[in-house]
Amino acid sequence: LSLSLSLSLSPQMSKISETSPKHCAKKGGISINNCHKKLFFTFSTFFSGLLLIIFLIWLILHPEKPEFSLTEANIYTLNVSSSATHLLNSSIQLTLFSKNPNKNVGIYYDKLLVYAAYRGQQITPEASLPPFYQSHEEINLLTAYLQGNELPVVQSFGYQISRDRSAGKVIIGMKMDGKLRWKIGTFVSGAYRFNVNCVAIVAFAPNMTTAPLASLQGTRCSTTI
Repeated sequence: LSLSLSLSLSPQMSKISETSPKHCAKKGGISINNCHKKLFFTFSTFFSGLLLIIFLIWLILHPEKPEFSLTEANIYTLNVSSSATHLLNSSIQLTLFSKNPNKNVGIYYDKLLVYAAYRGQQITPEASLPPFYQSHEEINLLTAYLQGNELPVVQSFGYQISRDRSAGKVIIGMKMDGKLRWKIGTFVSGAYRFNVNCVAIVAFAPNMTTAPLASLQGTRCSTTI
């Protein structure tokens, strides 16, 4: 007997689709990168908008620089100790007003250094004034006492002082260097350097021996930020 067995296999077999772990990781990496890009774009847009708002407020308010005026300068001592060593002894008292001309902007003065100069040469050490806050349109009175002992000066200093005495007046410069910050509402800006230059005309004659020698009139100072 012959037995014939016929096994028929279907030509259509089910396909098994399998994704490798490496392939999955690759897709996941792309998804994470896209997420990071979206977060970066969102934060960049937010901060750019915030900076734009601050800049627009700055343009609208546009703070004006502070105003300074020298009201009085008193010279107590200004003489060269020796014609050979050219060392200067000086003591000068300055009084000035500081005004904030802005209606909606306050000013923080963080650092103030004041000194006196004569013909472009510093004749006193720097004196530090205490920091303070100046509100809208506020006026403050500032005083500084400057004193220097045996400061080296140029050889022509004594001759120049004598010549100015003959002319009847001495021109003294007051210099101020400092840092300030603007306050707009709750926003406070970064620090800005500023310089103030004032000129005092002091009556000075050979027959005037009683101290102090006072300035003839007040002067308005120039301010640079």
